[in-house]
Amino acid sequence: MTTYNTSLYLLSSLALAVSQGLYAEETQQTDQAKKGLETIVVTGVPRRTTIMASSVSVSSVSLDEIQVATPRSTAEAFRIIPGVRSESTGGEGNANIAVRGLPVASGGAKFLQLQEDGLPVMQFGDIAFGNADIFMRLDSTVQTVESIRGGSASTAASDAPGGIINLISKTGEEESGSVATTIGLDYDSLRTDFEYGTYLNDSVRFHVGGFIRQGEGPREAGYTANKGGQIKANITKEFDTGYVRLYYKHLDDQSIGYLPMPMYSDGSSIEGFDAQSDTPHSAQFLSTTRLDGNNQISQGDMRNGMNPQVDAVGFEAVFDLDNDWRIENRFRKSSVSGNFTSLIPAEVGNANDIAASIAGSGATLSYATGGAQGQAFTDDLAMRIHTFDVTMNDFGSIVNDLKLTKEFGEDTSLTFGYYASSQTISMSWLWNSYLMELKGDNAALLDVYAANGDSYSDSGLYAYGTPFWGNCCQRNYDTDYETRAPYVAFSTKLGDVSIDASARYDSGEARGNYAGAVTSTVDMNRDGSISIPEQNVAGIDISNPSIVNYDWDYASYSVGANYQIDPSFAAFARISQGGRANADRLLFGKVAADGSVADEDAVDEVNQYEFGVKKRFDSLSVFATAFYAETEEQNFEATSQKFFDREYEAKGIELESTYFLDAWDFRGNLTWTDAEIAKDALTPDVVGNTPRRQADFIYSLMARYNFNQGSAGLNFIGTTDAYAQDNNDLKFDGYTQVNGFVSYDLTENLNLAFNVNNLFDTVGITEAEEGSVPENNIIRARAINGRTTSLTLKYMFN
Repeated sequence: MTTYNTSLYLLSSLALAVSQGLYAEETQQTDQAKKGLETIVVTGVPRRTTIMASSVSVSSVSLDEIQVATPRSTAEAFRIIPGVRSESTGGEGNANIAVRGLPVASGGAKFLQLQEDGLPVMQFGDIAFGNADIFMRLDSTVQTVESIRGGSASTAASDAPGGIINLISKTGEEESGSVATTIGLDYDSLRTDFEYGTYLNDSVRFHVGGFIRQGEGPREAGYTANKGGQIKANITKEFDTGYVRLYYKHLDDQSIGYLPMPMYSDGSSIEGFDAQSDTPHSAQFLSTTRLDGNNQISQGDMRNGMNPQVDAVGFEAVFDLDNDWRIENRFRKSSVSGNFTSLIPAEVGNANDIAASIAGSGATLSYATGGAQGQAFTDDLAMRIHTFDVTMNDFGSIVNDLKLTKEFGEDTSLTFGYYASSQTISMSWLWNSYLMELKGDNAALLDVYAANGDSYSDSGLYAYGTPFWGNCCQRNYDTDYETRAPYVAFSTKLGDVSIDASARYDSGEARGNYAGAVTSTVDMNRDGSISIPEQNVAGIDISNPSIVNYDWDYASYSVGANYQIDPSFAAFARISQGGRANADRLLFGKVAADGSVADEDAVDEVNQYEFGVKKRFDSLSVFATAFYAETEEQNFEATSQKFFDREYEAKGIELESTYFLDAWDFRGNLTWTDAEIAKDALTPDVVGNTPRRQADFIYSLMARYNFNQGSAGLNFIGTTDAYAQDNNDLKFDGYTQVNGFVSYDLTENLNLAFNVNNLFDTVGITEAEEGSVPENNIIRARAINGRTTSLTLKYMFN
């Protein structure tokens, strides 16, 4: 209570300074409005161009604009991008990210590519337990976040028909630096960001920065759940005709991963478990014993959470050549490994029924850990817990993109390019099964006993493996995916009309092996006796691996035109076809005995049509795009153990606008989407239904007041109702999350900022395992975090 009152006092004190601010000149606001549509974009376009002159849906957001939304994770920052639905309730990573009605049938960002400095973080954005956002962090080294949505991305990158989000780094063009420390006022978090860049001499500049943090996080985990950091650096050598830039990135960040957790179907909390601030993670459950990928007894640490360990080096070279040629080459080699360790309730139900399902009629439960250890457990509800215990053995990659452009005068260019990547996906799934009390504050594990007193569990663990899910999830695979893609792009200008056309041909091969579960008797705790759980220990069937040996190819094209009606008004249209190669999610069901994969399973195609207008007034700019998409989808979902074989259709309108009024600036976007499942080869009953979690409207609105010593404002992020699953039975209510901030310059170089995420403590559900309300009205879902407040002290120097 004390920290909350302190927060209100700081907010009111800083807000007082707002009333003392001075209005900016109206001409400055007009210049700002013009600047938005005249921003030069580099992501997903064959040549640098302005937003107004391009025939693509593109946005560029500065780090300052992102901070207005007070994001608590990288994926939360993406929610302010038009057309993007970022379900950022998984913690620092593991978000489900969709664009313009293209589906998220399982998880990750399947049709949307996440990039850093123009190259993909992961070749496939939906690797199981390796979603691309796990391996990237938004910090003060980022200059802007650029995004393109729609079909133009089909030929701009491999496996990205829906769009691209690109984090562009600062490169030291201006001598400046900063150190900022952020403290959670009502949650345990301490983070320091730092960055500095400058010229070393007339032709060499550098930038270096990163962050370090620790804390429990926004939910009550019972231990330090977020710990680690990142450092990024680049150095640029400028020449008369171009430059060479070297990059380095080291990321080792341990962050808690939130999976669906128990709550009532309307989002309200079960007694003892707060849906907005609790998690099944517990200080009484920190380790698990299992067989590793080589069937050796090993320990898993539940505190690992999502722990990416990344070392990446790369370079970028851009030169103007004779006879109006220009060459660009970007290269990156990444060494990636780590862990994904979290808890998911496989079942929340009557305690006696769960006990009986394990040890027979008359089974009882007792506390396995905590102060009540050994005492009888008498609560009505309990949880069957599965550990999502995944070792990322090797997710390394090598990526190179070579581009050669010929200019014909000022308005015409022809680009030839060749993209190549090698992505390794090697991981081990080492899951176990436990019983746990339904409690949010350091829940205890439970032991189960048969009616005759025999113990059916060891310190809360009742199975080495996941027999409740058919021992699906002891897996090991070691696969490599090679991608090659020549591409060509042409652009020209005929009077007031700009025309561009591009084509890309992707081909690839998948090689490797994978193995599933096999059970045996193993003395896991090495005490010389075999307990009931040790009689059937799930390990990896490494003696009988299956092979992966298939190829794929697909062609993409995109044609667009932009008509500059007058200097402040333009219209554009585009037609595109793209594709997305499927990777690890085809294993264990879609790969034949000889390693081959059917052509229709290997690649999902996406057809898109777009029409847009861009209008700039004195202080107002509006960007509107109508879109239609047809999408194929082959996928596999780990939690439900279901494959998908579908086609979707989606149409809608995307709006983006900025408005400046004296000292105020307003920014916002709204996307209306009408999507449906058009075909389903495996579950035809869902044809005609709305895809899971697809709302009719999603929106982000920001209002900021700028005064002479700072700024203050509110950010609104919302969604209308959406169905939990494709059967269209259980529906989530829409919600609006309000975030607030006040930033005040204590001195010319010292700034104090107060941020509130989810100001009104709104309840908002983003996903659920259940598609219908169960008899006990308890679902397993992910919800946005409750209110969290933070204070940032930032020192800027040059």
